[in-house]
Amino acid sequence: MNNVKSVFSIKDLENLSGIKAHTIRIWEKRYNVLEPMRTETNIRMYDLLNLQKLLNITLLHNYGYKISKISKLSSERIPQLVNEIISEKSAKHHAISAFKMAMMNFDHSLFFSTYNKLLSEKSFREVFYEVFIPLISEIGLLWQTDTISPAHEHFISYLIKQKLLTNTEKVQVQEPTQTDRVFVLYLPMNEIHELGLMYLNYEILSQGYKTIYLGESVPTDSLKDMKRYFDNITYICYTTVEPNKNEINPYIKTLNEVILEESSNLWLIGRMIEHIDPKLINQKTTTFSSIKELVEFI
Repeated sequence: MNNVKSVFSIKDLENLSGIKAHTIRIWEKRYNVLEPMRTETNIRMYDLLNLQKLLNITLLHNYGYKISKISKLSSERIPQLVNEIISEKSAKHHAISAFKMAMMNFDHSLFFSTYNKLLSEKSFREVFYEVFIPLISEIGLLWQTDTISPAHEHFISYLIKQKLLTNTEKVQVQEPTQTDRVFVLYLPMNEIHELGLMYLNYEILSQGYKTIYLGESVPTDSLKDMKRYFDNITYICYTTVEPNKNEINPYIKTLNEVILEESSNLWLIGRMIEHIDPKLINQKTTTFSSIKELVEFI
């Protein structure tokens, strides 16, 4: 059975566009900018074309165009005007909207054309910081509000992973120039949100360090094994949803006891670090509030 969402409620449109449902209703009633379908109980529902049009209207509106003027444009003229006025300031918002549409339509071609256009103007690092990180954050919220299905999230995440792997391979072939420590990057047990960790691996390799990338759902015993092969290890643990807020402190306590020694350090990043007891943070255990903060600390 196909459960992929192709029809959206007005609340879905609010979540995807950032425009309040009340405002969408006013724009629709006063300016006729969208053409919703109606259920038997008279509830508004919208298709992908309506969603795409609203995302373009949102960009034009944020750029200073009045909705009264936008409403007089033809459906063909709106995307043309979007392409004409995109500036450095608005390009990332347009790219995020394009990636959202690629996700909703399961459209590889739109993803790759949007990415290649960005890469012709920006470095991969800039694309990741300015576009992919905000996109990933929005996808998480869209999934939580049931606006998108897990299939949508997996589709777009896989395409971003492809780009991360391609760029990581380019820097991984180089011999390490920094030999004072080795970075071991991993996700805790049952944690599967890997994109942030993959990007950190790319950044650390770019700075000339050797990395051991263990990936998702790594047991503590596997971390202990690393001490048999390497000295001066810096472990990087990325925790987004696991261990949960009730389990995170016992987990950090175990890590401090089991893997840390005189020559090793533990770096913690991810949403769950806000639940860590400050008493567990010591000279060898450091928390970071963002990828950028961690990269600048290296």
